[in-house]
Amino acid sequence: MLQGRKCTVFDLDGTLADTSGDLLAAANACFRAMGEGDLLGQGDVLTAFHGGKAMLRLGFSRLGRGGEAEVETWYPRLLSAYAEAIDVHTRLYPGAVAAVEALRAAGHAVAICTNKPEGLAEELVRRLGIRDLFGALVGADTLPVRKPDPAPYRLAVDRAGGAVGRSVLVGDTETDLKTARAAGVPCALVTFGPEGQGIARLAPEALLHGYGDLPALVEQMLG
Repeated sequence: MLQGRKCTVFDLDGTLADTSGDLLAAANACFRAMGEGDLLGQGDVLTAFHGGKAMLRLGFSRLGRGGEAEVETWYPRLLSAYAEAIDVHTRLYPGAVAAVEALRAAGHAVAICTNKPEGLAEELVRRLGIRDLFGALVGADTLPVRKPDPAPYRLAVDRAGGAVGRSVLVGDTETDLKTARAAGVPCALVTFGPEGQGIARLAPEALLHGYGDLPALVEQMLG
């Protein structure tokens, strides 16, 4: 009986690409529209990778106002601002494309599973020129649930033509680790993402220090 095809699933923001500059700019566009000016800066990169609502909450906290109702009111505006300037500052991490291509050449299925809305994620990877490298892309709103629920991960593996039991998740946050745990698969967390070497505190199965190491690391994790 065939075991199924090996599959590597990637998070997007903070894993494949540094999207922080454009995310922060979208939040600041909202604060400027309120007449408050730019409230977030490069020191808020970790918050940026926790999503638009987290950035709005942080900005409102610095103003000493704004509850969840105001966050919900401004969130569509943030998404709109982000969509209009989604790839101004965003860059793929060095070696990401070569690593994905090497996995494909070795017969692996590859997919993206992100908590970015699917439409925005599709547009971003298209603009970055990497959409054709991946057999599937599952976003925050592809299903009624998002990571760390394992359902989006499993869907990404299935759509890419892989087997969940022979898959691994590459990410950059505790959400990714929790997703892998829920799906019962190993997880590699990048040390070049927003948290840097500090991500080691989560004790994943592996740490990825550079994409040049990924193909061998994946084979080691999957056996």
